Amino acid sequence: MMSIHAKETSIVTDLALAPEGHLKIEWVAAHMPVLNRIREQFEQEQPFKGLKVAISLHLEAKTAYLAKVVQAGGAEVTITGSNPLSTQDDVCAALVEDGITVFAKYNPEPKEYKELLIKTLETKPDLIIDDGGDLISILHAERQDLMTQVRGGAEETTTGILRLKAMEKDGELKFPMVAVNDAFCKYLFDNRYGTGQSVWDGINRTTNLVAAGKTVVVVGYGWCGKGVAMRAKGLGANVVVTEIDGIRAVEAYMDGYTVLPMIEAAKVGDIFVTVTGNRDVIRGEHYEVMKNGAILSNAGHFDIEVNKPELDALTAEKRVVRRNIEEYKLKDGRSIYLLAEGRLVNLAAGDGHPAEIMDMTFALQAMSLKYVNDNYKALGGTVVNVPYALDEQVARFKLESLGIGIDKLTEEQKTYLESWTEH
Repeated sequence: MMSIHAKETSIVTDLALAPEGHLKIEWVAAHMPVLNRIREQFEQEQPFKGLKVAISLHLEAKTAYLAKVVQAGGAEVTITGSNPLSTQDDVCAALVEDGITVFAKYNPEPKEYKELLIKTLETKPDLIIDDGGDLISILHAERQDLMTQVRGGAEETTTGILRLKAMEKDGELKFPMVAVNDAFCKYLFDNRYGTGQSVWDGINRTTNLVAAGKTVVVVGYGWCGKGVAMRAKGLGANVVVTEIDGIRAVEAYMDGYTVLPMIEAAKVGDIFVTVTGNRDVIRGEHYEVMKNGAILSNAGHFDIEVNKPELDALTAEKRVVRRNIEEYKLKDGRSIYLLAEGRLVNLAAGDGHPAEIMDMTFALQAMSLKYVNDNYKALGGTVVNVPYALDEQVARFKLESLGIGIDKLTEEQKTYLESWTEH
């Protein structure tokens, strides 16, 4: 039943799109057993009763279901997108019908996009789920008047955690934020298997080209980079990894990949995927030596990993040749193709991570939000790790949903592990 408040307050493209959005949400909900189990707990315990929760995440069906789970815990939920091109208008409409206030549209202008973030904050939330740190950054840098009720929150991404830790270091973070991205059940599965599959879903769907036999350059060998490289290899590609970290570079080498500096990798790559969380990792000097027909894509949070201004400076003509593919016709006659405007290719040009993967990540988000609400007075303005017990509980829920059992320590084994005199 549609909430009158949500309907009157929300800013979405078209409420008539709701039926298709409901179908999408129902599909993912049927494939998210861990989150379903947490929803049952929340419905009984009502941990967020009387509280306002603001969410900024990639606003598609899986995120929508997380919002509904938080709502089931008693919260008044307001949600916005964390990327202009990943918002799905039909999902937004469905959420409004379900009583959730939505400030989000597909591909708004940059000014409107920020206005939608601010409108979300103007609800004066008690708790926040953020992706990339945009809500938290705006609160601290521009609108401290809107943080009077904030108890804390949870952050989804590497990029956001880097921003939060910088704020903490400078003594500027005013409330606790749980670093969900650093949890085992996030980076081991979401970053590796989720990013690995969804990036190639997006690239393959968008280009309709074969990966086998091509040289794929993976820029960055963190957990996301590991997943992208692993799936590229599985598709039959020749994989090159670029890195700035010596340990990760050795790891990539021992995993069977060629490791090169970016200036050398730029000469041989057919498809490039950036996954660093840093800016300008592909830039002018690299464009100068790339093959005609090279394809560039980004799987980092912001559209700054591929330097677009420097590509524009080398370009004589630019056109859209296929949805989510821009051709940059360089002054020397070569063409370089950029996917999804350099934004997250797996979400801007695809549906993001598989539902079963986001089931674990969003279970961590929901449980971390409850954890920070229960402990915010003691935690203070810090970046907080997900407690291991909570992390492992998500894994156990996942195993149970798969019908998989594992062993338990005997009392003798526990005693042995806890004693320094046993041998």
